[in-house]
Amino acid sequence: MKHHQYALTPPMGWNSWDCYGATVTEAEVKGNADYMAEHLKEFGWEYVVVDIQWSEPGAVSSAYRPFVPLDMDEYSRLVPAVNRFPSAANGKGFKPLADYVHNKGLKFGIHIMRGIPRQAVHQNTKILGSSAGARDIAKPNSICPWNTDMYGIDHTKEGAQAYYNSLFDLYAEWGVDFVKVDDIADSKLYGIHADEIKMIREAIDQCGRPMVLSLSPGPAPLDHASLLEENANMWRMTDDFWDLWPLLYDMFERCYKWSKNIGPGYWPDADMLPLGHIGIRSVDGGASDRYTRFTKDEQLTMMTLWSIFRSPLMFGGELRDNDDWTLSLITNKEVLEAHKYGFGARQVYRENDQAVWMSCGDNHTIYVALFNLTDKESEVSTTFSQLGISGGDIELRDLWACENIALTSDKISFHIPAHGAKFVKLTNASVQYCQKVTHLNL
Repeated sequence: MKHHQYALTPPMGWNSWDCYGATVTEAEVKGNADYMAEHLKEFGWEYVVVDIQWSEPGAVSSAYRPFVPLDMDEYSRLVPAVNRFPSAANGKGFKPLADYVHNKGLKFGIHIMRGIPRQAVHQNTKILGSSAGARDIAKPNSICPWNTDMYGIDHTKEGAQAYYNSLFDLYAEWGVDFVKVDDIADSKLYGIHADEIKMIREAIDQCGRPMVLSLSPGPAPLDHASLLEENANMWRMTDDFWDLWPLLYDMFERCYKWSKNIGPGYWPDADMLPLGHIGIRSVDGGASDRYTRFTKDEQLTMMTLWSIFRSPLMFGGELRDNDDWTLSLITNKEVLEAHKYGFGARQVYRENDQAVWMSCGDNHTIYVALFNLTDKESEVSTTFSQLGISGGDIELRDLWACENIALTSDKISFHIPAHGAKFVKLTNASVQYCQKVTHLNL
Protein backbone atom coordinates (compact mmCIF):
# COMPACT_ATOMS: atom_id res chain seq x y z
CA MET A 1 0.00 0.00 0.00
CA LYS A 2 1.42 3.35 -1.05
CA HIS A 3 0.79 5.13 2.24
CA HIS A 4 2.87 2.56 4.11
CA GLN A 5 5.90 4.05 2.38
CA TYR A 6 5.40 7.24 4.40
CA ALA A 7 6.32 5.53 7.69
CA LEU A 8 8.48 2.49 7.02
CA THR A 9 9.84 2.74 10.56
CA PRO A 10 7.82 3.88 13.62
CA PRO A 11 7.43 7.68 13.60
CA MET A 12 9.38 9.60 16.24
CA GLY A 13 8.68 13.15 17.30
CA TRP A 14 7.33 15.69 19.77
CA ASN A 15 3.67 16.49 20.45
CA SER A 16 2.48 19.53 22.38
CA TRP A 17 -0.36 17.87 24.33
CA ASP A 18 1.30 16.55 27.49
CA CYS A 19 2.92 19.85 28.36
CA TYR A 20 0.63 22.50 26.85
CA GLY A 21 -2.76 20.85 26.49
CA ALA A 22 -4.90 22.84 24.08
CA THR A 23 -2.92 26.07 24.41
CA VAL A 24 0.45 25.72 22.66
CA THR A 25 1.75 28.83 20.92
CA GLU A 26 3.88 29.36 17.84
CA ALA A 27 6.86 30.43 19.96
CA GLU A 28 6.66 27.21 22.00
CA VAL A 29 6.43 25.06 18.88
CA LYS A 30 9.45 26.80 17.38
CA GLY A 31 11.40 26.43 20.62
CA ASN A 32 10.83 22.69 20.71
CA ALA A 33 11.67 22.40 17.01
CA ASP A 34 14.94 24.22 17.67
CA TYR A 35 15.79 21.79 20.46
CA MET A 36 14.91 18.76 18.35
CA ALA A 37 17.05 19.96 15.46
CA GLU A 38 20.04 20.56 17.74
CA HIS A 39 19.83 17.58 20.08
CA LEU A 40 17.57 14.87 18.65
CA LYS A 41 17.48 14.94 14.84
CA GLU A 42 20.63 12.87 14.49
CA PHE A 43 18.93 10.12 16.54
CA GLY A 44 15.91 9.89 14.23
CA TRP A 45 13.49 12.28 15.92
CA GLU A 46 11.78 14.33 13.21
CA TYR A 47 8.09 15.21 13.72
CA VAL A 48 6.93 18.41 15.46
CA VAL A 49 3.18 18.09 16.06
CA VAL A 50 0.74 20.82 17.14
CA ASP A 51 -2.04 19.12 19.08
CA ILE A 52 -5.71 20.01 19.57
CA GLN A 53 -7.53 23.39 19.53
CA TRP A 54 -5.03 25.38 17.47
CA SER A 55 -8.01 27.22 15.94
CA GLU A 56 -9.34 28.39 19.33
CA PRO A 57 -8.11 31.88 20.30
CA GLY A 58 -9.05 31.55 23.97
CA ALA A 59 -8.03 27.97 24.75
CA VAL A 60 -7.07 27.28 28.38
CA SER A 61 -5.10 24.25 29.62
CA SER A 62 -6.59 20.93 28.48
CA ALA A 63 -10.03 21.73 29.83
CA TYR A 64 -12.14 22.15 26.71
CA ARG A 65 -14.46 25.15 26.58
CA PRO A 66 -17.81 24.12 25.12
CA PHE A 67 -19.37 25.86 22.11
CA VAL A 68 -16.73 28.56 21.76
CA PRO A 69 -15.96 30.35 18.47
CA LEU A 70 -13.16 28.91 16.37
CA ASP A 71 -11.18 30.59 13.61
CA MET A 72 -12.48 29.33 10.27
CA ASP A 73 -12.19 30.24 6.57
CA GLU A 74 -15.08 30.78 4.15
CA TYR A 75 -15.04 27.10 3.14
CA SER A 76 -15.82 25.66 6.60
CA ARG A 77 -12.18 24.81 7.32
CA LEU A 78 -10.56 25.63 10.65
CA VAL A 79 -7.45 27.79 10.50
CA PRO A 80 -4.84 28.69 13.16
CA ALA A 81 -5.78 31.31 15.73
CA VAL A 82 -3.64 34.32 14.85
CA ASN A 83 -3.24 35.47 18.46
CA ARG A 84 -1.44 32.19 19.17
CA PHE A 85 0.16 31.66 15.75
CA PRO A 86 0.99 35.17 14.46
CA SER A 87 2.60 33.95 11.25
CA ALA A 88 -0.81 32.58 10.18
CA ALA A 89 -2.12 36.10 9.59
CA ASN A 90 -3.44 37.17 6.19
CA GLY A 91 -4.61 33.68 5.29
CA LYS A 92 -1.17 32.07 5.45
CA GLY A 93 -2.32 29.32 7.81
CA PHE A 94 0.36 26.99 9.08
CA LYS A 95 2.61 27.37 6.04
CA PRO A 96 5.10 29.79 7.67
CA LEU A 97 5.41 27.58 10.75
CA ALA A 98 5.74 24.44 8.63
CA ASP A 99 8.44 26.19 6.58
CA TYR A 100 10.28 27.04 9.79
CA VAL A 101 10.19 23.40 10.90
CA HIS A 102 11.20 22.15 7.44
CA ASN A 103 14.15 24.54 7.37
CA LYS A 104 15.38 22.77 10.50
CA GLY A 105 15.41 19.48 8.57
CA LEU A 106 12.32 18.29 10.45
CA LYS A 107 8.68 17.48 9.59
CA PHE A 108 5.51 19.27 10.66
CA GLY A 109 2.27 17.77 11.98
CA ILE A 110 -1.13 18.86 13.24
CA HIS A 111 -4.05 17.42 15.20
CA ILE A 112 -7.60 17.62 13.87
CA MET A 113 -10.98 16.41 15.04
CA ARG A 114 -13.11 14.14 12.89
CA GLY A 115 -15.90 15.91 11.02
CA ILE A 116 -16.93 19.48 10.23
CA PRO A 117 -17.17 22.42 12.67
CA ARG A 118 -20.57 22.82 14.27
CA GLN A 119 -20.35 26.56 13.71
CA ALA A 120 -19.97 25.91 9.96
CA VAL A 121 -23.10 23.75 10.02
CA HIS A 122 -25.10 26.32 11.98
CA GLN A 123 -24.04 29.03 9.52
CA ASN A 124 -24.30 26.66 6.53
CA THR A 125 -21.03 27.92 5.12
CA LYS A 126 -19.65 26.83 1.75
CA ILE A 127 -17.71 23.70 0.81
CA LEU A 128 -14.92 24.14 -1.70
CA GLY A 129 -15.51 22.11 -4.86
CA SER A 130 -19.18 21.42 -4.17
CA SER A 131 -22.53 23.14 -4.43
CA ALA A 132 -23.47 21.57 -1.10
CA GLY A 133 -23.22 23.53 2.12
CA ALA A 134 -21.92 22.47 5.51
CA ARG A 135 -25.45 21.69 6.70
CA ASP A 136 -25.99 19.26 3.81
CA ILE A 137 -23.16 16.89 4.76
CA ALA A 138 -23.27 16.99 8.55
CA LYS A 139 -24.50 14.23 10.87
CA PRO A 140 -25.66 16.28 13.88
CA ASN A 141 -26.28 13.12 15.89
CA SER A 142 -22.63 12.04 15.40
CA ILE A 143 -20.81 14.01 18.07
CA CYS A 144 -17.76 13.71 20.26
CA PRO A 145 -18.72 13.28 23.94
CA TRP A 146 -15.73 15.21 25.26
CA ASN A 147 -15.37 18.04 22.73
CA THR A 148 -18.15 20.18 21.26
CA ASP A 149 -16.36 21.53 18.19
CA MET A 150 -17.52 19.15 15.47
CA TYR A 151 -20.31 17.15 13.90
CA GLY A 152 -19.57 13.95 12.03
CA ILE A 153 -19.90 13.79 8.25
CA ASP A 154 -22.41 11.66 6.34
CA HIS A 155 -20.34 9.86 3.72
CA THR A 156 -23.42 9.22 1.57
CA LYS A 157 -24.07 12.93 0.94
CA GLU A 158 -22.88 14.88 -2.08
CA GLY A 159 -20.12 17.17 -0.92
CA ALA A 160 -18.89 14.94 1.91
CA GLN A 161 -15.78 13.69 0.14
CA ALA A 162 -15.25 17.14 -1.40
CA TYR A 163 -15.06 18.61 2.09
CA TYR A 164 -12.40 16.18 3.30
CA ASN A 165 -10.54 16.66 0.00
CA SER A 166 -10.57 20.42 0.55
CA LEU A 167 -9.19 19.98 4.06
CA PHE A 168 -6.22 17.91 2.99
CA ASP A 169 -5.61 20.06 -0.07
CA LEU A 170 -5.26 22.96 2.37
CA TYR A 171 -2.93 20.97 4.60
CA ALA A 172 -0.84 20.05 1.55
CA GLU A 173 -0.57 23.76 0.70
CA TRP A 174 0.60 24.41 4.25
CA GLY A 175 3.24 21.67 4.01
CA VAL A 176 1.81 19.30 6.61
CA ASP A 177 3.61 15.95 6.90
CA PHE A 178 1.68 14.27 9.73
CA VAL A 179 -2.01 14.41 10.68
CA LYS A 180 -3.41 13.06 13.94
CA VAL A 181 -7.19 12.62 13.60
CA ASP A 182 -9.11 12.38 16.87
CA ASP A 183 -12.50 10.93 17.91
CA ILE A 184 -12.25 8.38 15.11
CA ALA A 185 -10.41 5.17 16.08
CA ASP A 186 -12.69 4.63 19.07
CA SER A 187 -15.49 7.08 19.73
CA LYS A 188 -16.85 6.66 23.23
CA LEU A 189 -20.37 6.79 21.82
CA TYR A 190 -20.18 5.02 18.46
CA GLY A 191 -17.03 2.91 18.26
CA ILE A 192 -14.81 3.15 15.20
CA HIS A 193 -15.81 5.56 12.41
CA ALA A 194 -14.87 3.41 9.43
CA ASP A 195 -16.54 5.53 6.75
CA GLU A 196 -14.78 8.72 7.80
CA ILE A 197 -11.45 6.87 8.04
CA LYS A 198 -11.90 5.80 4.42
CA MET A 199 -12.83 9.32 3.32
CA ILE A 200 -9.71 10.69 4.99
CA ARG A 201 -7.55 8.07 3.31
CA GLU A 202 -8.99 9.07 -0.07
CA ALA A 203 -8.49 12.75 0.72
CA ILE A 204 -4.81 12.25 1.55
CA ASP A 205 -4.24 10.11 -1.52
CA GLN A 206 -5.71 12.75 -3.83
CA CYS A 207 -3.96 15.77 -2.29
CA GLY A 208 -0.57 14.96 -3.79
CA ARG A 209 1.48 15.22 -0.59
CA PRO A 210 2.68 12.29 1.54
CA MET A 211 1.22 12.56 5.03
CA VAL A 212 1.48 10.11 7.90
CA LEU A 213 -2.02 9.37 9.23
CA SER A 214 -2.41 8.77 12.96
CA LEU A 215 -5.79 7.79 14.44
CA SER A 216 -6.95 8.49 18.01
CA PRO A 217 -8.09 7.80 20.61
CA GLY A 218 -8.04 4.17 21.65
CA PRO A 219 -8.45 1.48 22.34
CA ALA A 220 -8.85 0.86 18.63
CA PRO A 221 -10.77 -2.41 18.12
CA LEU A 222 -8.55 -5.35 17.27
CA ASP A 223 -11.25 -6.84 15.04
CA HIS A 224 -10.81 -3.82 12.74
CA ALA A 225 -7.05 -4.33 12.37
CA SER A 226 -7.29 -4.83 8.60
CA LEU A 227 -9.28 -1.62 8.14
CA LEU A 228 -6.75 0.32 10.19
CA GLU A 229 -3.78 -1.15 8.34
CA GLU A 230 -5.37 -0.45 4.95
CA ASN A 231 -6.03 3.20 5.72
CA ALA A 232 -3.70 4.53 8.43
CA ASN A 233 -0.05 4.48 9.48
CA MET A 234 -0.62 4.34 13.23
CA TRP A 235 -3.56 3.98 15.58
CA ARG A 236 -3.95 4.18 19.31
CA MET A 237 -4.26 0.97 21.33
CA THR A 238 -5.18 2.95 24.41
CA ASP A 239 -6.99 5.98 25.73
CA ASP A 240 -4.73 8.87 26.77
CA PHE A 241 -1.62 7.48 28.45
CA TRP A 242 -0.22 9.30 31.45
CA ASP A 243 2.54 8.90 34.02
CA LEU A 244 0.69 6.44 36.25
CA TRP A 245 1.96 2.92 36.93
CA PRO A 246 -1.44 1.18 36.46
CA LEU A 247 -1.59 2.54 32.91
CA LEU A 248 1.91 1.31 32.14
CA TYR A 249 1.16 -2.05 33.70
CA ASP A 250 -1.95 -2.34 31.52
CA MET A 251 0.05 -1.59 28.37
CA PHE A 252 1.75 -4.99 28.49
CA GLU A 253 -1.52 -6.74 27.76
CA ARG A 254 -2.36 -4.27 24.99
CA CYS A 255 1.00 -4.81 23.32
CA TYR A 256 0.60 -8.56 23.59
CA LYS A 257 -2.78 -8.45 21.83
CA TRP A 258 -1.52 -6.24 19.00
CA SER A 259 1.94 -7.76 18.53
CA LYS A 260 1.02 -9.65 15.35
CA ASN A 261 -0.39 -6.56 13.62
CA ILE A 262 2.81 -4.59 13.11
CA GLY A 263 4.83 -3.95 9.99
CA PRO A 264 6.53 -1.32 7.85
CA GLY A 265 4.08 1.55 7.53
CA TYR A 266 1.46 0.36 10.02
CA TRP A 267 2.06 0.72 13.75
CA PRO A 268 -0.20 0.12 16.75
CA ASP A 269 0.43 3.14 18.96
CA ALA A 270 0.96 2.94 22.73
CA ASP A 271 0.54 6.74 22.86
CA MET A 272 2.83 9.53 23.92
CA LEU A 273 5.77 9.37 26.29
CA PRO A 274 4.91 11.44 29.39
CA LEU A 275 8.56 12.18 30.15
CA GLY A 276 10.37 15.25 31.38
CA HIS A 277 8.50 18.47 32.16
CA ILE A 278 4.78 17.90 31.53
CA GLY A 279 1.46 19.38 32.68
CA ILE A 280 2.66 22.95 32.22
CA ARG A 281 -0.77 24.05 30.98
CA SER A 282 -2.47 20.68 31.02
CA VAL A 283 -4.67 19.33 33.78
CA ASP A 284 -4.94 15.77 32.45
CA GLY A 285 -3.24 12.87 34.17
CA GLY A 286 -4.37 13.89 37.64
CA ALA A 287 -1.87 16.66 38.36
CA SER A 288 -0.74 20.00 36.93
CA ASP A 289 2.72 21.42 36.23
CA ARG A 290 5.25 18.73 37.10
CA TYR A 291 8.05 16.52 35.96
CA THR A 292 6.99 12.97 35.19
CA ARG A 293 5.78 10.96 38.18
CA PHE A 294 7.27 7.78 36.77
CA THR A 295 10.29 6.55 38.72
CA LYS A 296 13.49 6.13 36.74
CA ASP A 297 12.90 2.38 36.67
CA GLU A 298 9.37 2.92 35.35
CA GLN A 299 10.73 5.25 32.69
CA LEU A 300 13.17 2.56 31.60
CA THR A 301 10.35 0.03 31.53
CA MET A 302 8.21 2.28 29.36
CA MET A 303 11.00 3.06 26.91
CA THR A 304 11.99 -0.60 26.74
CA LEU A 305 8.46 -1.83 26.05
CA TRP A 306 7.75 0.89 23.45
CA SER A 307 11.09 0.10 21.78
CA ILE A 308 10.91 -3.69 21.56
CA PHE A 309 7.22 -3.58 20.58
CA ARG A 310 8.04 -0.77 18.09
CA SER A 311 5.37 1.70 19.06
CA PRO A 312 5.70 5.17 17.56
CA LEU A 313 7.64 7.42 19.93
CA MET A 314 6.08 10.82 20.58
CA PHE A 315 7.73 12.77 23.39
CA GLY A 316 5.25 14.72 25.52
CA GLY A 317 7.39 16.99 27.67
CA GLU A 318 8.81 20.47 27.10
CA LEU A 319 12.04 19.47 25.38
CA ARG A 320 13.95 22.57 26.39
CA ASP A 321 13.62 21.61 30.06
CA ASN A 322 15.11 18.13 29.65
CA ASP A 323 17.69 17.08 32.22
CA ASP A 324 20.58 14.75 31.40
CA TRP A 325 18.62 11.67 32.47
CA THR A 326 15.63 12.44 30.27
CA LEU A 327 17.86 13.23 27.32
CA SER A 328 19.73 9.95 27.81
CA LEU A 329 16.47 8.00 27.52
CA ILE A 330 15.75 9.33 24.03
CA THR A 331 19.28 9.43 22.60
CA ASN A 332 20.49 5.89 23.33
CA LYS A 333 21.56 4.77 19.86
CA GLU A 334 21.55 1.08 20.72
CA VAL A 335 18.00 1.14 22.08
CA LEU A 336 16.78 3.24 19.15
CA GLU A 337 18.40 0.80 16.73
CA ALA A 338 16.32 -2.00 18.24
CA HIS A 339 13.23 0.21 17.94
CA LYS A 340 13.93 1.11 14.33
CA TYR A 341 15.14 -2.19 12.92
CA GLY A 342 13.86 -4.99 15.17
CA PHE A 343 11.07 -7.16 13.82
CA GLY A 344 8.82 -10.00 14.92
CA ALA A 345 8.38 -8.76 18.50
CA ARG A 346 6.65 -11.31 20.70
CA GLN A 347 6.04 -12.04 24.34
CA VAL A 348 8.11 -15.08 25.34
CA TYR A 349 6.25 -15.52 28.62
CA ARG A 350 4.46 -13.65 31.39
CA GLU A 351 4.13 -15.29 34.78
CA ASN A 352 3.69 -13.88 38.30
CA ASP A 353 4.13 -10.33 36.95
CA GLN A 354 7.42 -11.15 35.33
CA ALA A 355 7.52 -10.78 31.57
CA VAL A 356 10.05 -11.45 28.82
CA TRP A 357 9.82 -10.15 25.27
CA MET A 358 12.07 -10.74 22.29
CA SER A 359 12.48 -9.41 18.77
CA CYS A 360 14.76 -10.23 15.87
CA GLY A 361 17.56 -8.25 14.28
CA ASP A 362 20.00 -8.71 11.44
CA ASN A 363 23.10 -10.91 11.37
CA HIS A 364 22.05 -13.46 14.00
CA THR A 365 21.01 -10.77 16.47
CA ILE A 366 18.06 -10.84 18.85
CA TYR A 367 16.82 -8.33 21.38
CA VAL A 368 15.48 -9.50 24.74
CA ALA A 369 13.60 -7.37 27.26
CA LEU A 370 13.07 -8.62 30.80
CA PHE A 371 10.48 -6.86 32.98
CA ASN A 372 9.76 -6.98 36.69
CA LEU A 373 6.17 -5.78 37.09
CA THR A 374 6.00 -6.61 40.78
CA ASP A 375 6.29 -4.11 43.63
CA LYS A 376 9.62 -5.42 44.91
CA GLU A 377 13.01 -6.37 43.49
CA SER A 378 12.88 -9.72 41.78
CA GLU A 379 15.03 -12.05 39.70
CA VAL A 380 13.77 -12.30 36.11
CA SER A 381 15.28 -14.85 33.76
CA THR A 382 14.88 -16.66 30.47
CA THR A 383 16.67 -19.59 28.90
CA PHE A 384 18.12 -20.17 25.45
CA SER A 385 15.51 -22.86 25.02
CA GLN A 386 12.67 -20.40 25.66
CA LEU A 387 14.22 -18.00 23.18
CA GLY A 388 14.81 -20.70 20.58
CA ILE A 389 18.60 -20.19 20.56
CA SER A 390 20.97 -22.92 19.47
CA GLY A 391 24.76 -22.90 19.15
CA GLY A 392 27.16 -20.10 18.40
CA ASP A 393 29.68 -18.06 20.36
CA ILE A 394 26.98 -15.84 21.80
CA GLU A 395 27.71 -12.35 23.09
CA LEU A 396 25.45 -10.45 25.49
CA ARG A 397 25.19 -6.66 25.67
CA ASP A 398 23.22 -4.39 28.03
CA LEU A 399 21.64 -1.79 25.74
CA TRP A 400 20.84 0.83 28.37
CA ALA A 401 24.27 0.59 30.01
CA CYS A 402 26.00 0.23 26.60
CA GLU A 403 28.32 -2.46 27.95
CA ASN A 404 28.99 -6.14 27.36
CA ILE A 405 28.04 -8.73 29.96
CA ALA A 406 29.81 -12.03 30.56
CA LEU A 407 27.60 -14.96 29.59
CA THR A 408 28.42 -18.11 31.54
CA SER A 409 25.43 -20.37 30.82
CA ASP A 410 22.41 -20.83 28.59
CA LYS A 411 20.34 -18.69 30.94
CA ILE A 412 19.94 -14.91 31.07
CA SER A 413 19.08 -13.69 34.55
CA PHE A 414 18.99 -10.35 36.31
CA HIS A 415 17.90 -8.95 39.65
CA ILE A 416 15.61 -6.14 38.55
CA PRO A 417 14.13 -3.39 40.75
CA ALA A 418 10.39 -3.05 41.24
CA HIS A 419 8.66 -1.87 38.03
CA GLY A 420 12.02 -2.08 36.27
CA ALA A 421 13.48 -3.61 33.12
CA LYS A 422 16.62 -4.92 31.45
CA PHE A 423 17.14 -4.65 27.71
CA VAL A 424 19.84 -6.78 26.12
CA LYS A 425 21.13 -7.78 22.70
CA LEU A 426 22.46 -11.22 21.84
CA THR A 427 24.72 -11.61 18.81
CA ASN A 428 26.08 -14.71 17.06
CA ALA A 429 22.84 -16.45 17.97
CA SER A 430 21.01 -18.87 15.70
CA VAL A 431 17.33 -18.40 16.57
CA GLN A 432 14.71 -20.75 15.18
CA TYR A 433 11.88 -18.24 15.69
CA CYS A 434 13.65 -15.51 13.74
CA GLN A 435 14.32 -17.91 10.88
CA LYS A 436 10.59 -18.63 10.63
CA VAL A 437 9.14 -15.14 10.76
CA THR A 438 9.12 -13.08 7.61
CA HIS A 439 11.73 -10.37 7.70
CA LEU A 440 9.52 -7.33 7.31
CA ASN A 441 12.25 -4.84 7.95
CA LEU A 442 13.77 -2.66 5.25
